[in-house]
Parts: sequence; structure tokens; C-alpha cells
Amino acid sequence: MSNQAHHRLSTAGLLITLGIIFGDIGTSPLYVMKAIVGEGKIVDRLVVLGGVSLVFWTLTIQTTLKYVLLVLQADNKGEGGIFSLYSLIKRRQRWLMFPALLGGAAMLAEGMITPPITVSSAIEGLAIKYPGIPTIGITIAIISALFFIQRFGTVAVGKGFGPIMFIWFTMLGVLGLSQAIYMPEVFQAINPMMGIQLLQSSPSMLIVMGAVFLCTTGAEALYADLGHCGRQNIRISWIYVKISLLLNYFGQAAWLLHHTGKPLEENPFYGIMPQWFLWPGIIIATFAAIIASQSMISGSFTLASEAIRLGFLPKMTVKFPTNMKGQIYIPAVNTFLWLGCVSVVLYFQQSSRMEAAYGLSVVCTMLCTTILLSNWMVLQRVKSGFIWLFLVFYLAWEGGFFIANTLKFFEGGYVTVIMGALLFGMMLLWVTARRIRSRYNDEVKIKDYLDQLISLSNDSDIPKYATNLVFMSGAKNHKKVEDKVLYSILQTQPKRADVYWFVHIETTDEPFTMEYEVNTIAPDDVYKVNFRLGFRVQQRMNVFMNRVVQELVENEELTIYSRYHSSDSKYPTGDFRFVIIQEFLSNENELPWKDQLILSVYLTVKGWVSSPKNWFGLDSDSVEEEQAPLVLQPVKEMNLRRIIRKEIKG
Repeated sequence: MSNQAHHRLSTAGLLITLGIIFGDIGTSPLYVMKAIVGEGKIVDRLVVLGGVSLVFWTLTIQTTLKYVLLVLQADNKGEGGIFSLYSLIKRRQRWLMFPALLGGAAMLAEGMITPPITVSSAIEGLAIKYPGIPTIGITIAIISALFFIQRFGTVAVGKGFGPIMFIWFTMLGVLGLSQAIYMPEVFQAINPMMGIQLLQSSPSMLIVMGAVFLCTTGAEALYADLGHCGRQNIRISWIYVKISLLLNYFGQAAWLLHHTGKPLEENPFYGIMPQWFLWPGIIIATFAAIIASQSMISGSFTLASEAIRLGFLPKMTVKFPTNMKGQIYIPAVNTFLWLGCVSVVLYFQQSSRMEAAYGLSVVCTMLCTTILLSNWMVLQRVKSGFIWLFLVFYLAWEGGFFIANTLKFFEGGYVTVIMGALLFGMMLLWVTARRIRSRYNDEVKIKDYLDQLISLSNDSDIPKYATNLVFMSGAKNHKKVEDKVLYSILQTQPKRADVYWFVHIETTDEPFTMEYEVNTIAPDDVYKVNFRLGFRVQQRMNVFMNRVVQELVENEELTIYSRYHSSDSKYPTGDFRFVIIQEFLSNENELPWKDQLILSVYLTVKGWVSSPKNWFGLDSDSVEEEQAPLVLQPVKEMNLRRIIRKEIKG
């Protein structure tokens, strides 16, 4: 599929986009104006107009200008997210890996905060009608159901949620307009001086900025979900979404101006609703708040998938529930996020307490995206003046929001910081372990063992292990494999086969590459196959290898079925046996203690996360898993001395 085709505009795409992309940012009117004014505080005209002015320009500068217009341009063959952006620039500077890791970790941490706060807010809204409702239990049940349906794909989710979000945004616009038309002075807030005046006069400027930032927290998820919906669908639907959001904010501001000088005792979002519409409004808001979690969940799948491909996270099973581009599901990540969300609900209990943990990690990701995007602009040969203007402006702009959100640290922000730090540490450890592993070369030339392999293949005294014996190898060189592979074939238990296949998989930066190269080591006996697969291609090595062998037979490059005169002609490729070798750190190593510790954790986590047969898409009945000691640096000197005792006569 071409890049242009992926970004093609469609009615279905617009509907799915509303259901997947804008849930988080679309539910911000539920709490932003209330947070700006402050519950229980006297409504002040300057605070109201200045606050809605800051909201207007934040949505314009941060969401529209930066993300919708600029950041969405930086797609990797239709895929978005901070790791996708890093893929485009990783060869420019090695240090760029650190803002990518930090931003990705912060985004994944936010994925454990967004569902709890949005769903809790919704259920607590229902408590207006039903005081004493068990909000915690209902919140956990709804979150659990939401994570359960992820396995069916975001298409199913988007089709179901899209119409609801269309109703939601329409409701926002109509309710807001019904208030604003009776007080047109609220549109004075379009003048940025109103917001600047508020910041200059307010003794709690940073608190105001922290509250305003909540209106744009879904912008980063918007970019991460690019692969699910396409650039044009996001841009066009954002026009409708932004108009609806702003009308609602202006409507809430008009309602607040009617209550100038009075303490705020009611959420202005519900205040602008007619009494007869309050009950349906709460129901729609509840559904919208639940749907808001979807954008973060689907974005987390995208980020995790790209992190796996980049070697930042261990290999995990990635499933593709639908045939649509961008639709993925990662069971391990889904479980991890679900456990994190449930823990957050149980810890904070109430959405008001969760607000303190909300936003800090998002602004951190935004700062990292700014740094990476400026480097992407350099590669795109954008004029240096524009790049510096972009970089300086957004570092200052987002830096202000970052400082404002740090005030929430001791009130709950430490939760996302701890989560983000753990994820960052995990990814950094994974990168470090892979580099340590690559420093010690344990690869050997296949040709050095070729005579032994051919001799074993023709030795009829040894029972045949398989027709095609396939070893998954991490060696990129088409002439080499790891020594553990040949040790498994020749030493542990001699494995006789008609044809030996050594298979290496290279995951490309492009999403849907499907290529392979065959290197003939010994005709009809030994082959090395290198696959180049895109990071969104589901690996099905049983199917792929059957296809490779079939093509070689058809092209007369392999005469495998001449050895099976009695075989049915419809099975020309023979049987396949895949061998996967799992490593454990041997005690025979003489490594520095730091390297040994890192590798021990690396190999332990690697064994926990996912079975290689699931990652490679192998049928369980055709797979043999073996354990092999990893000896990278054998002990060189050993002060072991033999003692010979002389016999004493008599």
C-alpha cells in the first residue's frame, strides 16, 4: 500500500478517527474550565476570559499548528508516534536515542493514567443522580471490559465508538453555542492579550498554566495513532472537533460570566445544560469519557510495536486482528496496561486525586518530540531559520507547561514519574544488554563445518530428524551462524536432515516490507535465508519457509523431492522442523560484574515475556526449543593445581 493510499480521505475513515483518535482531547471540557477557575473559588471575569483565551491559543498553537500541521508530516510510511519519528532520524546523531526513550516511556506511563481518570470522571458524574454508587468497582469493571475488546481490533472499536463521539462533539458545539450567543463578549478571548493579562496579574500563574494544559493532553496520542486512521482523516475531522471544543469552552465561559462574584459550586460543563437534558447529557458524557481511553490504548500498542522493532523492548507477540493497515494488538502490553490502570484506580480512589498525576508525562513526551522533529526538519532540508524558530519557541512554550506540571509532583505526579522511570530504565537496560551481547562475537563460518553437515546428512545409521531442519539465527552475515547452532546439530544430539536451513530475520524501518534472499552454501544440502520484513508484518515462518522451498523447487534450484520417491507429489517440500535455542548465562564466563548483571536480567526478562515460537508464528508441533549456555568470555586463567600423593611403604 502506498503512503498516499494510506492517507486517503474517506467517510468511514473519518468516523473511525472520531472513535479512536480524539477521545482524550475531546473530553477535556469536562474538567478544564472547572480546573482553571477552581472549585469553590469566587468566579472572576479576568480569570474566565483569560482562561478561555489560553485554552483557545493552546489548542491552536500546540494541537493544530504543531501536531496536526507539522508533526503529522513526519510519518514513516504512514506510521506515527515518537519511535516512528526516531526511526527517521536515528542515523543522524546517536544521542537522539535518549529523548526517544524518555518520550516513549513517558507516553506509555500516561497510558496507565488516562483510562482511570476519564472513566472515573464519568462514573462520578453518574453519582449526581445516584449518590453512593460504587464508583471504584464500576470503574474497574468498565476498564477491564475496554481492555478485553482490544483483541478484536481498533476497527471494531472505532466503528462502535465513532457514532457516539460524533454525537458527543455535536452536543458540545450545540450546548456551547446556546450559551455564547447570549453573551458575545466571550469571543473577546480570541485576543491573546486576555490570556497574557491573566498570567501577568495572577499570583498562581503556574497553577493556571497547569490547568490550561489539560486541554491538549491528547495531542501526542493523536500522532501515535496516525497509522490507525491516516493523516487526511485526522486533519479533516480535527476541524470539526476543534470547532465543537471551542464552542463548548466559550459557552462555559459565558455561563461563568453570569455567575461572576459567586463561588463556583457546580461544574460549568453540566451548568450549561438545560435541566431536562441533564440526564441524557450525563449518559453521553459517560460514554465519551470511556471512549477517551481508546486513543491512549491504541497509541500504546503502536509505541510498543515500534519499540520492539527498534530493540528497545523484548520481542513480544504482535497480533493483527484485521486486514486493515495499522490495526495491531499486543497481548502482553494489553495485560500490562490493564494491571497498571487497575492499580491506579485502587491507589487514588477518586478522579480528583488522579488529576495531580495527569499531564506531567505528556508534556515530557511533547518536549522530546520537539527535539526529534527539529532534527527531522534538518534532514528534510528545511530552512535553518525556521528550524531554530520552531525549536526555541516550542522549547520555551512546552518548558513553561512542564514547570507548571511539576507543581503536581508531590500531590500525585510522582506516580507517573515512577512509572516512566521504570519503563525508561527497562528500555535503556535492553539497549545496553544488546550492545554488550554484540561486543562478544560467537559467530562462526558455516563453510568450516560444511563437510560435517553433509556427512551427517548422508549418514543412514543416524535416524532422520527432519526433511528440512530450520534454525532461527541472529547472525546477519549470510555466511555465518552462532556457534550454538552448529553445536546443537553436531554435538548435543546429532540431528540428521536432508536440508539444513539457517534463517535470519531483519526487521526494516518500513512497515510492510516482505523480501527474502537465499544464499546457497552447499546445493541441496545447506542454505542461509535472510528475510527482510516490515515492522508491521506478522511473522509466519511456517508459511514463509514453505513458500521459499516451493519456489526453489519450482525454479529447479533445489531437488528435494528426488529423495522421496514414495512421497505424494502434492507435498514436494517435505516436512519442516524448527529449532529455537534459548540462551542462559553460563557460569564459565569471566565478565565484568556490571555486564554480567545486565545480561542476567536481560536473559531472564527475555524468557518471561514471550515464547519465540509465538513471535515467529510457528506451529507448536513443528518446533523444538533447546537451552544453551551463553559463554561470551571464557575463564582464561585458572589456578587449579593437581596434587599427587606418594604411596608410603610399609
